[in-house]
Amino acid sequence: MMVERAILVGCELPKQTEEHFYYSMLELGSLAKTAQAEVVGEVTQKRERVHPATFVGSGKIEEIAAFVAEMEVDIVLFNSELSATQVRNISKIVDARILDRTQLILDIFAMRAKTREGKLQVAFAQYQYLLPRLSGQGASLSRLGGGIGTRGPGETKLEMDRRHIRQKMVDIKEQLDTVVKHRERMTARRNDQAIFRFGLIGYTNAGKSTLFNRLSDAKTLEENQLFATLDPTTRKLVFSEGYTALLTDTVGFIQDLPTTVIAAFRSTLEETANVDVLLHVVDSSNPDYVQHEKTVLKLLEELDMQHIPILTVYNKKDQQLPYFIPTQPNYVEVSALEEYSQYFLMEKMLWEIKQLWQPYVASIPASDGRMLHKYKRETVVIEEIFDEKAESYQLKGYQARKEK
Repeated sequence: MMVERAILVGCELPKQTEEHFYYSMLELGSLAKTAQAEVVGEVTQKRERVHPATFVGSGKIEEIAAFVAEMEVDIVLFNSELSATQVRNISKIVDARILDRTQLILDIFAMRAKTREGKLQVAFAQYQYLLPRLSGQGASLSRLGGGIGTRGPGETKLEMDRRHIRQKMVDIKEQLDTVVKHRERMTARRNDQAIFRFGLIGYTNAGKSTLFNRLSDAKTLEENQLFATLDPTTRKLVFSEGYTALLTDTVGFIQDLPTTVIAAFRSTLEETANVDVLLHVVDSSNPDYVQHEKTVLKLLEELDMQHIPILTVYNKKDQQLPYFIPTQPNYVEVSALEEYSQYFLMEKMLWEIKQLWQPYVASIPASDGRMLHKYKRETVVIEEIFDEKAESYQLKGYQARKEK
């Protein structure tokens, strides 16, 4: 596969700090790399506001056009969402494919989606993004021959009229509703089992999938790339005491995540909204970790999930920044690759269960082995004493609170 050459374009506005802008551009470069592009340059400009016609000033656009011609650039990636007018105006001057941050994220999602639901969600988000921009796609589409920005619904479908695309979106929505109802039934079945559920959330590439694989027996994709996991996966989590809980891994968050993406993946993220405790995984080796935390917490508010208890898991302890300071009150520091860290995290998770479940005392006849096994599997047993006189097991532990 031919690697496409790309340049990054960013506009630093007064409301942004220099540091935030720097990390945002760095992230755009990582997104480009994930989409399998080779970044050959970067053009930035400080402005009071973005130019309504060309995003950056006319002089910068000419500079970009010259750079594209000299370096044989295939794609120009803008670090913000562009309007149809801006795409059309830039395409008249710059002889390369024009993509914005949203398109790039959607393109990566199209690469990563493996399940039917994931693919449908990506297609819906891409059509939703495309619909108001059809008029601005002409010049850009004329240069398409496949590649970044064309994955998902497909190049030919991008030239459909609005009515056809709207109909396509209606069809996808109906298919998604069917898939969502199926998952709701699965979730309801899990809920009936009164099983404790943990959900892994966090900024993309924080190490969620690595932790997920170490804690469960799953084989989720582990890559040092953004959005390595897109489709939610739920696995059993067995504690040393014998108790079994559920652990769900989900898509990573990112700053400036487009509203179309949040809307499309709401049903997937609602799989995590059904949990008892969220494990918020933070990469403590990333210099921008505080901003990453804020991004995730803000998105949780948007998804009405801020009421769920959170245990912050500061990951990559072995590569931690020398000036790292935890900012969240309930936290644990681990390295997903260290066995001791996994044990330590499991103990902390067990502590979280005890905080939310209610204590119980039970007496189980020695002859009722099935009931004893049920208690050990479905509750957290902290004490087990055999009473020879009564020929029964005296259990102390924690069990799910009975719903009123």
